[in-house]
Amino acid sequence: MNTYTAKQIAEVLQNDDPQINLRTIRYYTQIGIIPPLELVGNKRVYTDNHLHYFRAILLLSKSGETLASAQEKLAGLPIEDVIKIGENLRFYQSDQIFRNETHVLNEDVIISVSSRVSPELKVKMIETVTQLLKGEGNQ
Repeated sequence: MNTYTAKQIAEVLQNDDPQINLRTIRYYTQIGIIPPLELVGNKRVYTDNHLHYFRAILLLSKSGETLASAQEKLAGLPIEDVIKIGENLRFYQSDQIFRNETHVLNEDVIISVSSRVSPELKVKMIETVTQLLKGEGNQ
């Protein structure tokens, strides 16, 4: 498992969100929204697990959660679930969204489709989801 200083973890996370900074890392550590730091020798360090927590927190905050609510949601979750939450962060990155085609099906459903998906499959996906929304998909 990799270990990181606060500065290193901030640098890694800046690839996910350029607004994250060392001060944010220290604040999240101080308020206990992430698990306690690991002790390696006589130093407290961040690990890959902390990185997963930070990514999950970023995703939850980008989706409108408060820090208190994010802390509540992450408390007691197995690390596998925290990792799954954090893996979805890429869907909230604006550069990813701009590269995709976005289709608004109604006020509650928006589909973002990668340019790697064939035009035929895009049409079929949109038609299928539209039918499901109309209740026609219940056969």
